[in-house]
Amino acid sequence: MSTELPDATVSPPTEPPLTPSRRTFIATTTVAGGAVVAGSLFMAPDALGDEPANTAEAPSGRVSLTVNGERHTVTVDNRTSLLDLLREHLKLTGSKKGCNAGACGACTVLVDGRRVNSCLTLAVRLEGAEVTTIEGLADGDDLHKLQQAFIDEDAFQCGFCTPGQIMSGVGCIKEGHTGSVEEIREWMSGNICRCGCYVKIVRAVGHAAHGK
Repeated sequence: MSTELPDATVSPPTEPPLTPSRRTFIATTTVAGGAVVAGSLFMAPDALGDEPANTAEAPSGRVSLTVNGERHTVTVDNRTSLLDLLREHLKLTGSKKGCNAGACGACTVLVDGRRVNSCLTLAVRLEGAEVTTIEGLADGDDLHKLQQAFIDEDAFQCGFCTPGQIMSGVGCIKEGHTGSVEEIREWMSGNICRCGCYVKIVRAVGHAAHGK
């Protein structure tokens, strides 16, 4: 009689579940995320909560004014500045857009004989006004005395600020603020020259005012 015991039936060890690799995880989440984004891109605007764009036109107004002796009647957006009216509508580009905030004086023109920063002046408020720009100073081929003084004194370099400097200088002379170099400097201080020609500019204004 055999005394050997039968072999025990042993179940094979159970393998732990496979853990997804980092690469598999990233690939899976990227695909899923892309599907979500793609789906949102093709959703109807109403589903995204978008409102239709406002297509209403900005209010406009009509203004009649005289520029350099010529009468103009134009219809413009109520927010249009005198500077943009001159440059964009009347093609008078002598007045320069420097800071567009009233700080540099490059856009200076005369309105009813008084100097103003045209970038800060609304065009629709100038009904019936008389506007003079740098283009309107000369009499044909005869330059205004201040234009000639700027040439004689070499009072410019790049020339960008020159139209505003001259228009401000004309206003300064009309206002009678040319009693001294210090007074001219004070009343011309709203006009910036980045080239630094202030000494010659002041000299030119004084020359035009007093003929010396």
